[in-house]
Amino acid sequence: MSEPIFQNWTNEVNANWGKAPLSIKHRLHEHSLFSLEALEELIETYPREHYALVHMGEQGSPKQSWREGDIGKLSGKQVIEAIAQGRMWIHLFRVGQVDKRYGKLLDEIFEEVDRNLGGYKTFTRLNGIIISSPNAQVYYHFDSAGQSLWQIRGQKRVYLYPTTPPYLTEESLEYVAMYANEVGIKYDPSYEQAATEFLLEPGTMMHWPLYTPHRVENLDCLNISMTTEYWTEHIRRRQMVNLANGILREKVGIPPKSTATSGAGFWAKAALQAGVRRSGLLKKAQKSKRPIEFKLDPRRPGGIIDLAAAAE
Repeated sequence: MSEPIFQNWTNEVNANWGKAPLSIKHRLHEHSLFSLEALEELIETYPREHYALVHMGEQGSPKQSWREGDIGKLSGKQVIEAIAQGRMWIHLFRVGQVDKRYGKLLDEIFEEVDRNLGGYKTFTRLNGIIISSPNAQVYYHFDSAGQSLWQIRGQKRVYLYPTTPPYLTEESLEYVAMYANEVGIKYDPSYEQAATEFLLEPGTMMHWPLYTPHRVENLDCLNISMTTEYWTEHIRRRQMVNLANGILREKVGIPPKSTATSGAGFWAKAALQAGVRRSGLLKKAQKSKRPIEFKLDPRRPGGIIDLAAAAE
C-alpha cells in the first residue's frame, strides 16, 4: 500500500503500546487482498494442513464446544456462503507463508510499527485470516505471543480482562507454555464484572498487553478479520520462564518464586526448559490435534454432514 497502513497513530499509541489496550484505525479493509473475490480464490487453493474449519456452540454458552471439519470440494464462494449462514469459522493459518503477497503485507505492517515506535524489533511474525459466522464466538483465552486483531468486514465485540488473579494466574501461564492449550484456562461468568468491552468495525485494529485474557463475540453479520502474531526478545524470555516454572511446579514439585527474565536464575531456567524440550518429554503431553468430524453440506449452505453418522 502506498499510503500508511495506520491512520491515526499518535503519541498516545507510542506511550501505551504493550501497556494498555489500543484501538487504532487502519486501511486494510480497502486492500484488494481482502476483497471477497480474493478470499474466495485463496480458500480454493489453500493447503489442507494450514486451515482449520471449526463448528462451535451457541453464543453465550460458557461451555466450550468446538468440532473441526473439512470444506470438502466446495468452492471458495460456497465456503464463505456456508459460514455466513452457519455457526462456524475458518482460520487460514500462516497466510503470509502460504501466499507471499500476504507475507509482504505483514512485513509492511511491522516495518511501520518499528518506525512509529522508534525501534521495535520483532521476529517469527505470522498472520492469519479468520472468516466467521454471524453471532460466532471465541472462548476465553490468552495468547503467548504478541497479538493484534484487524477487522476487515462485519462487527464484533472484544472483551478484555485484567492480567491479575483470578483472571490470569502464574499457573495458567505455565499450563499454556507446557501444553499449548490457550482455551484450557479457567473461566467464570463472574469475570464479566471486570471486562472492558470494545467494538471492532471495518478499518479498526486492536492491540493489547501481552497475556491479556479475552474473548470475542460477533454481531449478527459475517465477519472477516486478520490476526498478526509476533515475538520480541522479552516475549521469548517470558515464554522460557513460564515453561521452566511449569516444569518446576508440576514435574519437580517446587513452586517457582520468580518470573525474572535476566540474571543467573533466568539462565538456569533457560537451560532447564531447553533440556526438557530437547528430550521430547513434553511432546507426549501436548494436546493432540482435533479429529475431523464433519464436512460442509453442499446442498444446504450453513449445514454440516457428520462424518461418523455418514459412515454408519
